[in-house]
Parts: sequence; C-alpha cells; structure tokens
Amino acid sequence: MMSSVFQDISERNRLPMFFLFLSIVLAFAFIRFSVRMIRAEVKWWPGNVTPGGLHIHHVVFGLVFMLVGGFGLVALAHQYSPVASCILASIFGVGVALVLDEFAMVLHLRDVYWAEEGRSSIDTVFVAIAVTGLFILGIHPMGFAGDFDALRDDGSIVAVVSVFFFFAVNCAIAVVVLLKGKFWTGFLGLFFSPLLLIGAIRLSRPEAPWARKFYTAKPAKLARAEKRERQMREPVIRRKIWVQEAVAGKFGT
Repeated sequence: MMSSVFQDISERNRLPMFFLFLSIVLAFAFIRFSVRMIRAEVKWWPGNVTPGGLHIHHVVFGLVFMLVGGFGLVALAHQYSPVASCILASIFGVGVALVLDEFAMVLHLRDVYWAEEGRSSIDTVFVAIAVTGLFILGIHPMGFAGDFDALRDDGSIVAVVSVFFFFAVNCAIAVVVLLKGKFWTGFLGLFFSPLLLIGAIRLSRPEAPWARKFYTAKPAKLARAEKRERQMREPVIRRKIWVQEAVAGKFGT
C-alpha cells in the first residue's frame, strides 16, 4: 500500500512537496529532542552553539537553510530536475522547521521559548505540517493548482465574474470565521469550503473580536458563547496542550 501511495505521489509530481513535508517533521522532531536534552542538562548531549559566549539560536541556522533551499528552487524553477528539487525542498523544509520552532521568540522579540507564549511556535509548526500534508494529498485552497485555468477556455465576462465572486465570498467568510476566533475552522475551511459556512454561522468565541463587537449588547448570546466555550472548547484545548507537551516539552516553567 505504501509503495502505491509513493508511486502516486511521484506520478503527480508531488515528490518535492513530500520531501518538504518529511524534512519539516523530522527536523522539528530532532530540534525538539535536542532542546529537551539541553534543558535536562544531559551531559553527553552537545548542547547550545555558543562561539565566543554568543548563544546562536537555531532560528539563525533555519534562515540560512531557507535562503539556500529557496534560492535553489527559484533558480531551477524552469528546469525540471526531480532529484535537485527534492534535495532543495528538503533543505528548505529543515529551515522552515528551525525557524517556526522559534516563531514565538521572533514574534515577541524576547526569549519566550519555554513560556506560555512559546506554545504558538508549536501551533505554527502544526499548521505548516498540515498545509504540506494537504497539498501532498492534492487538496488545496481555491486559486492554487490551476483552479482558474478554465477561464482560458471561457473568458466571458460572466465566467470571470462568477469565479472571482465565489473566490471573494470565500475569502470574506474566512475573515468572519477568523474574527470569531476559530483559527482551525478558518484554516481548514480554505481547503474545505463548507467548513467556512459552518464556522461563520455558529457562535463566536467569547473573547474574540467578533464577540467584543457584536455580543456586548446581547448578554444572552454572550452567555451561550461562554457556556459553549466551557463545555466544548476547553476540553479540546486541554487535549491540545497535552499533545503539545508530549511532543515539545512542558511550557510555563
């Protein structure tokens, strides 16, 4: 079964995307293992890179990997070379993992790696893995992979307006869902449009911008949102935190 899946990926020219996915997963797993060894002060582990007493964070190495891989992919964009593309995609993927693992530090411009704010790094890595995984499966947001190619055959005003109207409506609904504080629904809805509609119709999260704007004068709706947050959202968050800490280590200590 695995060989048939790999063959399908190869035949659809998705091998570079597969290597990107694999390199992100493996590099993230390695760097998290490394920092946990350093945190535990394991003597046989090499430790931080500190030439001359300067602690070089792995986001720096990640940027170098991304520059090398990205430049190589752009340079070979018009020359189809499967082996080179897979190697460069892997280099780029390693860079992505190293950079996103310290995303929270870049965002806050201070060392929040093990603080509660550091959880956003793990969320960002999970998003990157999810996006590449969906693209490997051939699932993509509207506008990618030739969705607008039909306009070449039917360039009528009606066709053009219809396609771009649908695209604009999807984007607008996605914004509403995000304003309601439903990041994962909004993200997955870009790949599965019906989820956007569900997320837009259902109640906002109580602390989201949408709730602060529209629920202040509607205490009954705000109370329903808070009840749903306690009953449905909080148990999911607890499970997510458990997964985060199982993979990446304990935060807030």
